[in-house]
Amino acid sequence: MADLGPNTVVTRCSEPGSTTASGCVIAGNGKVRWIFGQDYGHPDVEAAVAALTSGAIDASFRAVAMPGRPLPAEIESVRVLDEPLQLLTGPAHALADARSVTIAQLAGHRIWMPGIVPGTEWAAYYDDLVAEFGLTIEATGPNFGSDALLDTIADTPALATFMGEHTRLVWPTDHGLRRIPVTDPIPVYPHSLLLHHPNPHPALAALRAHFIATPASHDAAETWAPAWVIPR
Repeated sequence: MADLGPNTVVTRCSEPGSTTASGCVIAGNGKVRWIFGQDYGHPDVEAAVAALTSGAIDASFRAVAMPGRPLPAEIESVRVLDEPLQLLTGPAHALADARSVTIAQLAGHRIWMPGIVPGTEWAAYYDDLVAEFGLTIEATGPNFGSDALLDTIADTPALATFMGEHTRLVWPTDHGLRRIPVTDPIPVYPHSLLLHHPNPHPALAALRAHFIATPASHDAAETWAPAWVIPR
């Protein structure tokens, strides 16, 4: 929970990836409605921009701006977080005992990312990751949610998946899952805050100021993000 000032608190209202807004800002004058990327109701930047423009939501967190999808002039983006990816494996995976792995070591290993939607910015991110480092990312099969994904990874030695460093999930202890940092370079998912102007909501200025004031090492030498990502 992050304090944005008097009577303004950021809190999570539901989990990212749900069919409802993935977070909200509780303010003295009401809620700022926001969504994270990969929200099923707004699966890509264009849908999020349309929702921002219509006033259906007040803010969105996205990776921008993928090739051929420039942001409209009335949409502001603020780069707020570069989230490192980690490798998630089961106990019998070939890399399960590694304390860290270089991205080059992932070549030849099957990385399962079910539910990637073609044409979205997160699909473009993983496409660029594959092209840059020769990885094998499989998006086959429907996305039945995190529990089904964790069960499959735990039981399938040939599969691994990527997970954001800040993603918090709970699984049964007998799954024996491993979260392994990826290095040299560290692939980071670049989250940007999108806002529509004009929007008179009184909490938006505090939200924007909070993220601008938060220290972040964007585009650090040891990290990787696609070349199309808007810098801070």
